[in-house]
Amino acid sequence: MGAVKEGNWPRTTTFYKNLDTYLATAVAEGFCEGENATEDEKICAWQWLIDTGRAWELQGFFGRTASDLISAGVCDKPFKDKKEGGDK
Repeated sequence: MGAVKEGNWPRTTTFYKNLDTYLATAVAEGFCEGENATEDEKICAWQWLIDTGRAWELQGFFGRTASDLISAGVCDKPFKDKKEGGDK
């Protein structure tokens, strides 16, 4: 995965705003609805999982991968205030 784009991307995208736990995990793992996800959609899904804290509530793979994506600069650390992060 590439680096995060400038500004508050991906948090401002319609795709990010319409995610829920099921769709975000499907895109992140690449199953069902997530099979043909673009690279940008995958980053959006991972950022949503990070921002909502779901990445650390799901199986260990998600938390480890989220931490790796943050360390690599692909995703940002979560917002401190979940209202800013788009949690549903």
